[in-house]
Amino acid sequence: MNADLSLVHLVKDASLIVQIVMLILLMASVLSWAVIYGKSRQFGRALKNTRRFEQEFWSTGDITDIYTRVNARRGKLTGLERIFAAGYSEFGRLRRQTSNAEEILDGSRRAMRIATSREQDAIENNLTFLATVGSTSPYIGLFGTVWGIMNSFTALGNVQQATLAMVAPGIAEALIATAIGLFAAIPAVIFYNRLSTAADRLLNNYDTFSEEFSTVLQRQAIRLRSKSESARD
Repeated sequence: MNADLSLVHLVKDASLIVQIVMLILLMASVLSWAVIYGKSRQFGRALKNTRRFEQEFWSTGDITDIYTRVNARRGKLTGLERIFAAGYSEFGRLRRQTSNAEEILDGSRRAMRIATSREQDAIENNLTFLATVGSTSPYIGLFGTVWGIMNSFTALGNVQQATLAMVAPGIAEALIATAIGLFAAIPAVIFYNRLSTAADRLLNNYDTFSEEFSTVLQRQAIRLRSKSESARD
């Protein structure tokens, strides 16, 4: 390719609209890579912390001791720790107010659902941006391409004899917009699918733990009710 058709020359000589389209797509690509990097690190840490806490929880018989250690780090809790702390904190508060096992268990489950919902918001944050970039970038690039080709053919109307050499640079400038659109869209789509799968796996772990922990709390609530009934007898 000669100097006149170099990438830098084509971008520099493109029309203002096409240049704006290219700039938008490049910004979208940079931002999407920033989101990909940030979410990948976030999910990696969350999965590691989830496995660590689950191992600690199921290998320790004293839930109160776990809660004491977790509560001491309340400002630095990970996702699963927050769910555990919310459920057991509500369990402790309700058992001081009532001996009704169903009320205690329902309150604890409700607290864990709220905590899980907050974790879900944090996990899914910015994933929609990747979906948006992946779905719209090719069309934005196509708009720049159509605009550039339209300008190229419009310019041909002012010459007596049109040749391929005259129209080729304009078409090449326009096609760069489509190429940049695909460059932004393809990684966004690939990593959106991967990160969405990782998010679903993480949320499933949270839901599974909440159900298992609810079973543990149910046994404790039943024991408390039994002790209360024995005391009254």
